[in-house]
Amino acid sequence: MGLKTKVSRVFKHLSTPLLPDDYTHLLNPLWSSRELRGQIEAINPTSPTSAELIIRPGWGMPTDFKPGQFIGLGVEVKGKYLWRSYSLTNAPRPHDGLLTINIRALNDGYVSQHLVANVKPGTIVRLAAPAGEFHLPEPLPARIAFVTAGSGVTPVISMLRDLSARNASVEVEHIHSYRGEAEAVFVNELRELEQRSAVSALKYRLHARNTETQPRIDAAAVTDIIADFGALASSASAYACGPVELLKNLEPEFPGLRTERFTVDRSAAEDVGGTVSFGSRGDIDVDGATTILEAAESVGIDLPYGCRMGICATCVQQLSDGAARDIRTGATFVAGERVRTCVCAPAGHARIEL
Repeated sequence: MGLKTKVSRVFKHLSTPLLPDDYTHLLNPLWSSRELRGQIEAINPTSPTSAELIIRPGWGMPTDFKPGQFIGLGVEVKGKYLWRSYSLTNAPRPHDGLLTINIRALNDGYVSQHLVANVKPGTIVRLAAPAGEFHLPEPLPARIAFVTAGSGVTPVISMLRDLSARNASVEVEHIHSYRGEAEAVFVNELRELEQRSAVSALKYRLHARNTETQPRIDAAAVTDIIADFGALASSASAYACGPVELLKNLEPEFPGLRTERFTVDRSAAEDVGGTVSFGSRGDIDVDGATTILEAAESVGIDLPYGCRMGICATCVQQLSDGAARDIRTGATFVAGERVRTCVCAPAGHARIEL
């Protein structure tokens, strides 16, 4: 930072009325009573298209999360904070509270590309507290099964790191598929965990499948590999995370399966659509697969959002008139109900008061 910029900042603070939060920010940018903040400590590549971010949380950010949960992360891009949700990949670290997330730069992911390619150590980010129901129960069952594909391994790696750190007395079978060795994020770590489990209380068995040379995982393959997977699912001891196609194949076959989605499945969206009204900000006509959040963004209206998958509830708004439909499930909401704008589309007419 040049001398001219520093002097300019000093005069700005001297000539502008400040709130208490502004003074604490001058002392430490991680101190804030208005929002949760964090600082990027390090960025470690985990594949040609992904990186693990190590984050030091600021004052007030909970660090006693349950492995498998996610956090919200807001990063400033061109003067505007954009939010996404990412699964935590570390086990809880009570000694320093550091948090880690693994981010894959998606082809159509503006925020993920920015985080992997442009964010530097020292960057201040905004945070949302850990949340999510995709985690292990307490007490632990004697036997657990995981099915993951691609980036779906990220919440499970947190669970496995925690089980390993605790040397938990539990048997784990894990089916994981990935596309090519270059994108095999965490696979070497999983193989090492399997080797260590030979002499530990945690018994871990990995069934890794490279889909460049082997078929994709489906329900039949899961049963062939883990014969009692159905029984584990019915007792809430089986977990799956990965692409929509994988989960849609597994869920009907294994009632009780615990799942986590990273993308929105729009297959339940009916071709009805309608008009979204944003009060004095205007109306917009959309099809049945365009969400209320996307409709707002298309006309320059900023609504709050986080995960964009219907999980974190950051985007919830009240429907003041009309009806909306969840594009994942087909569930319908009416006036007076609160809707997740990132996964709900208008069902004829929907009005959101801003």
